[in-house]
Amino acid sequence: MSRRDHDFDPFQPHCCPACTPKPKTGITRRLFLGGTALGGAALTGLSWSMLAAAETDADAAPPRRPLRVKPIFTYGTYERRPQTSWRSWGGIEKQEQADAEVVRIQGELEKLKASADFPMTILPIAAVRSARDVEALKDTADADVLLIYAAGADMDCFAAAAKTGKDIIFFVRHLSGPVYLWYEIISPRYLRQHGDALAVKGVDFDDVVVDSQDEIMWRLRSLCGLRNTLGSKILAVGGASAWAQPGTVVPDLVKKLWKLDIQTITYDELGKLIAAARGDSAAVAKAKRRAADYLKLPGTTLETETKFVENAFLLDQVFRGLMKQAGCKAMTINSCMGTIMPIAETSACLPLSMLNDDGYLAFCESDFVVIPSGMLLGEISGKPTFLNDPTYPHDGLITLAHCTAPRKMNGKTIEPARIMTHFESDYGAAPKVEMGIGQKVTNIAPDFAAKRWLGFSGEIAAHPFLPICRSQIDVKFSADTDTIAKRMPGFHWMMVYGNYLRETGYALKRIPIEWECLG
Repeated sequence: MSRRDHDFDPFQPHCCPACTPKPKTGITRRLFLGGTALGGAALTGLSWSMLAAAETDADAAPPRRPLRVKPIFTYGTYERRPQTSWRSWGGIEKQEQADAEVVRIQGELEKLKASADFPMTILPIAAVRSARDVEALKDTADADVLLIYAAGADMDCFAAAAKTGKDIIFFVRHLSGPVYLWYEIISPRYLRQHGDALAVKGVDFDDVVVDSQDEIMWRLRSLCGLRNTLGSKILAVGGASAWAQPGTVVPDLVKKLWKLDIQTITYDELGKLIAAARGDSAAVAKAKRRAADYLKLPGTTLETETKFVENAFLLDQVFRGLMKQAGCKAMTINSCMGTIMPIAETSACLPLSMLNDDGYLAFCESDFVVIPSGMLLGEISGKPTFLNDPTYPHDGLITLAHCTAPRKMNGKTIEPARIMTHFESDYGAAPKVEMGIGQKVTNIAPDFAAKRWLGFSGEIAAHPFLPICRSQIDVKFSADTDTIAKRMPGFHWMMVYGNYLRETGYALKRIPIEWECLG
């Protein structure tokens, strides 16, 4: 992970196999991978004046795009007929009952939106009785998800909804109101199509909710995160790469699965921008002022040189301007264990931490094996995520560590931190964040092939001070230790405060990536 000015030693230990020390006579393998994995659009011709004009003091990240929900109420009405079955199961038989149910649904949706911890737009509810009614709806094209209240009507309504290509959630009532017909038959008639196995595409058993508004909520939260991740832009300083993986294999796979638009900038271009910023007296004064304010934050202790912190704030200004120019909310930096340091005269650790605190999605190492999980978890939770190096699990405990941890891990309040050097280089500025003991967390371990992610919940048991990456936590968990040890894939993990295992798995099946949840 670090670089030192000595000859290449193939046996020198490093936790990143692509982060070998820089040979005196050539280019490192890490830089080679960064150069060959650029892909996407390259940012060129930028000037510091352009970036400075776009960057401001209180530069919060763009908000998440609201999830657009289209509620559809399917129902039927019946007339009594002598000596024959004239009605289906369900508590809605007459139009006035259907009208009352629409009012009930509208009230529930208003409460759902008011209590949501993610942005959501509720489109007007549509009451339909046939597939033709569904096909005639004008605003389904504007929706991200169709929330179908399946009180009655034929399943041709569902087929018409499926043709829109939108995500679908079915809601049926048992005890929360008049019982719905499809509470009885949605599995055998629609999902299994009169057979024993799932027989429809694009929807499955996880897409059915009975009674619970909370069950609707977490599914919508998941889809909000997914829709904000798919097709989004990310800035890759020094190019897109992947831990220990060759060339463009992983970045190309990520672009295919997640439709990411990876914007890149070379270190030559970045170096010119940093040099220009350093020559701008106003920018330097601003960086010093921001650094001084940051060091006054409660619980902040300085244990490195002030100039490293001031240079970190100048680098932060460059990063924010670059993201503005590229139209990105997310960024990552390749070769951050050495190449950035002589250019910025600090490390990238503190700028990435501060960007996450302001709502951006900022990751070190340009590791696109794990970056999609950080983007997805961040967009689901609305909180910063912690990209970390995991250790070997033992006795229901695992240590997670890195030098770029955010301080607003709950998305709101600053946690105590010691501002130290980046560990491996003993240079620059990096936060040792003292995360909350007892805090529940979600841990995600993506695989190299983007086929299987492992996830489990845990609790922060300690924040020790071992000679490893600065921000470090011991996480205790209830899942079987041997199972985690044997099943953990990839290398880097992603962690977030709270439990978002259900939301993650629900989103992944739409990629599709297998989800192995160990609880």
